[in-house]
Amino acid sequence: MSHALSFKNTAHLLDAKLQGKSFLSLSEFQSEELFYLLDVAVELKKLQKQGKPHPYLSGKVLGMIFEKSSTRTRVSFEVGMLQLGGHAIFLSSKDIQLGRGESISDTAKVLSRYVDGLMIRTFAHDSVKELAENATVPVINGLTDLHHPTQVMADLLTILEHKGKLTGLKMCYIGDGNNNMAHSLMEGAVKVGMHISVASPKGYEPNGEITAAVKEEAGKTGCVVEVTDDPWKAVEQADVVVTDVWTSMGQEEETLKRLEAFQGYQVNEKLCSKAKSDYIFLHCLPAHRGEEVTADIIDGPHSVVFDEAENRLHAQKAILKVLMG
Repeated sequence: MSHALSFKNTAHLLDAKLQGKSFLSLSEFQSEELFYLLDVAVELKKLQKQGKPHPYLSGKVLGMIFEKSSTRTRVSFEVGMLQLGGHAIFLSSKDIQLGRGESISDTAKVLSRYVDGLMIRTFAHDSVKELAENATVPVINGLTDLHHPTQVMADLLTILEHKGKLTGLKMCYIGDGNNNMAHSLMEGAVKVGMHISVASPKGYEPNGEITAAVKEEAGKTGCVVEVTDDPWKAVEQADVVVTDVWTSMGQEEETLKRLEAFQGYQVNEKLCSKAKSDYIFLHCLPAHRGEEVTADIIDGPHSVVFDEAENRLHAQKAILKVLMG
């Protein structure tokens, strides 16, 4: 179910407001702006499924900087730009001067002279902020260690499709709370009126500043935000159950330590029996079956992970169209 009717008379105002804006974290957007982007994603998905051309970005070029490897991010952005009538250029940090000592600010200024938008997938969130501060074109955060906003837009689109609404639902996240998915899920949930519970072992809680900001935002939207070390409490009566890998890129040396720390935080049938009977399961992928989630959950009837993966394309197309249009 789309919220499109609620924006029918204000779409042009939101388009004008968002055009040229960077997409670094969900906290930087108002609730109506995120709902509008979801509406655009719904409409673009309809056009794509109907085989109707929608070249809103004809002649536009997106530069894509990758310092972290990717499957879904690279393919979805490239295909998205193609379907919108534009082009995408893959820029590995190994192949451009950024990987050989050129400053981020100089890179931003130079690339802004060539392309109409930049997407970056990297480690430090400060690098993305510096890129956006020095670019004269929109910068889209394709992933940092702190935030993963484009993935969460796809998650919200998937929940909307399967539940028909977002406001009033309860989402729970089980696993490493101090990672990009947990942070962006918290920020996104409260913006659209969802309650959220995050369950993590002690020492792996979400970033304190982000948690405080999310709780402040929740006070405006009437959401409940819970951070706990009890996965059973977090999952109780959840409409949406989410997890992520226990060891993210760049943390490989911590694998054994993390495997021990996260025992008891596996998403399995016993844990999910405490969720609502019609819950849906999300995972941004890639997944490690037998670690953070069992195969009977991720490959079972409650799982919508491949709808979620597909929706990276549609959610990002909406972001591209509105910001670069």
